[in-house]
Amino acid sequence: MKLFEIIVVLHVLAGATGLICFWIPIAARKGGVSHRKWGRVASLAFMTAGALAIAMALLSLYGPEQRLPMIKDRVLFRGLFGWMMLYLGILTISFADYGLSVVRHRTQRERLRAPRHQLIFAAVIVSAVNCGVYGLGTGQPLMALVASIGLIAVTTQLFYIWRSSVARQAHVAEHFRSLLGMGISAYTAFLSVGLIRLVPDHVFNPVIWAIPSTVGVGLILYFTLKARTTTFRAKAAR
Repeated sequence: MKLFEIIVVLHVLAGATGLICFWIPIAARKGGVSHRKWGRVASLAFMTAGALAIAMALLSLYGPEQRLPMIKDRVLFRGLFGWMMLYLGILTISFADYGLSVVRHRTQRERLRAPRHQLIFAAVIVSAVNCGVYGLGTGQPLMALVASIGLIAVTTQLFYIWRSSVARQAHVAEHFRSLLGMGISAYTAFLSVGLIRLVPDHVFNPVIWAIPSTVGVGLILYFTLKARTTTFRAKAAR
């Protein structure tokens, strides 16, 4: 078995673990043992899948062999299996790392300003811009739309990290937005990059691409409203 095929198998195993475990902390009681345990498992699985996606993207772009020769449109191949896979891999790692770190450093936000975290943000920005520009240049605006998700996310995360003060429980919203974003990026990668292997004619079907974002944004809105309602009731009870 060749290196690329080994990486694909490991990527599928890690990604499947993350995609399954991702829903357990969402359904579990927030802050409970199951929430923390399975949230960590899902995050580590997605980070592993993201790292392997980066390796596959680099091999697709610069490897000695032509990957998936059945795909005749090599411009589309470089876009999906190269630049967009690279971006989604970095974005998934960034979401997972930030989602865990924002809770770990909830009382010391300045630790999120460390070079390690800032370099990850920079990598997301550079890869997102590159993915978006490539998509627009090749007539695939959906690539640019997906890239905008990462740019918006990084902007809000940097705003939280660098602002002078934040609300006491602000890290909670940052935590679940980031980990839901992790799920969005992972499912987007699964449906877009993985889909081309099965039904290449629908690889840029906007309905399919919209599913992860629609579900993810819906969950973000639901938990945001739920958290605000809980806070309002707690204040009213005092």
